Amino acid sequence: MKNGKGASVLIIDDEPEIRDIVQIFLKNEGYEVMEAEDGAAGLELLRKKEFDLIILDVMMPRLDGIQACMQIRQTRNTPIIMLSAKNEDIDKILGLTSGADDYLSKPFNPLELVARVKSQLRRVRMSETQDKRQPLELSIGDLVLNIPRHQVTIQGKDISLTPLEFDILELLATHRGHVFSVDKIYETIWKDPALQSDKTVMVHIRNLREKLKDNPREPKYIKTVWGVGYKID
Repeated sequence: MKNGKGASVLIIDDEPEIRDIVQIFLKNEGYEVMEAEDGAAGLELLRKKEFDLIILDVMMPRLDGIQACMQIRQTRNTPIIMLSAKNEDIDKILGLTSGADDYLSKPFNPLELVARVKSQLRRVRMSETQDKRQPLELSIGDLVLNIPRHQVTIQGKDISLTPLEFDILELLATHRGHVFSVDKIYETIWKDPALQSDKTVMVHIRNLREKLKDNPREPKYIKTVWGVGYKID
């Protein structure tokens, strides 16, 4: 994982004007940038080259961003920032559920997108260089986290998590009994100040619970402390 100069970014968007403006701003920051006009073209590029981050539009011909994101997540944990002209909550939830790490509504400020790119690259870099003194595995009942492999199992069965879902679970599991507010989770995982982070974090928690089959009314793993945040005992 590269950060800053030299990091490679793939822009997948059917609007040439969007691709052009995003490419200009990213190249000004020293990033290597490639473009694809739709999801199918983007997947073809991904078969030929590894990227450090993907910017993915939702509404595209041939293969839309939701479908492309789900296919990418079958083989890659590359950070994905989704773009969409829609700003309703349901669209944001759909994007994050498909495996995206972040979501930005059009029209957007290119400087904000650059900030999101830097945040995602920084998060991954810090995760890769985390303290080696941490335990290699954490157990919570029948749930086991293998930290170096970013692998989660329940009763020996693999559970497929996105990088952000794993990071949130690892944060709570390595601080058992500690209650983390939504803002604190966002600041710790995204490495940015918490600004309108509540729904983003809550969507990831909800997705995580669904994958762990953790009933929020009678949770085995992630518990809600109402009015405060989340914890694992």
